[in-house]
Amino acid sequence: MAATASPFLMFEGQAEEAMSFYVATLPGGQIHSLVPWAEGSPGKPGTVMLAVFEVAGLRVMCSDSPVSHAFTFTPSSSIFVTVDSGEELRRIASALGDGGAVLMPLDNYGFSKLFTWVNDRFGVSWQLNLP
Repeated sequence: MAATASPFLMFEGQAEEAMSFYVATLPGGQIHSLVPWAEGSPGKPGTVMLAVFEVAGLRVMCSDSPVSHAFTFTPSSSIFVTVDSGEELRRIASALGDGGAVLMPLDNYGFSKLFTWVNDRFGVSWQLNLP
């Protein structure tokens, strides 16, 4: 029996903006599909019912929930990205951290040459690593 697994990010009206930001910021970024909520559907027309995008070789699914929830993203689940240059790590960290929060500042923590952990402005948590 075949199976696949993908991270799934649920937004409340910002899925397309977040996805476009991620594919522009991270290496190998591309949008594979985007299906909007239609008129008369449970979701707000034009927002994302289901989309699939790719960053750094990882396919991610996302959606705009038609229901407002009392929860959002948490740093206990993050996307871990390994890069091959300090310059690239700094560029990505700066972009993702803009309007968000730095959980661990750029530094050598002993397990890599350079590492940082940030929450972006959408609340998604990213660990960026230069081995």
